[in-house]
Amino acid sequence: MGDCFSLAKRSKIMASIKAKDTRSELLVRSYLFRHGFRFRVNDKRLVGKPDIVLPKYNTVIFINGCFWHAHQGCKYFVLPKTNRLFWEEKLRKNRERDQKVCARLLEMGYHVLVVWECELSPSQKREETLNGLVNEIWQGS
Repeated sequence: MGDCFSLAKRSKIMASIKAKDTRSELLVRSYLFRHGFRFRVNDKRLVGKPDIVLPKYNTVIFINGCFWHAHQGCKYFVLPKTNRLFWEEKLRKNRERDQKVCARLLEMGYHVLVVWECELSPSQKREETLNGLVNEIWQGS
């Protein structure tokens, strides 16, 4: 089955997907700020440009979209049926890059936390995730 959008419309949709300041990122940042944490955003000086850097706690946070980072076992990650080889390769490379970035940051002495988009969906899970994140930051310091 083909795409239900024209090539121009699909191109416009894909171009509108943001790489930073996503809804999930803004949610986590506002929660951390309300709880007294001060941080940097997308710090280019660090490998992988983490979404949130807490220098005082030597902690970095990545907020990953379930599709773009191939979150296994997640209902939001479904491999597209069209152009399957392209997507398998692209998402495999994304995962490999994520692993290398995390390993490098750990070598540099940072505490690396990853929050998945599905963990921030409106539910009880969101509160648990955000509270758990604060606890991880405190324990990591």
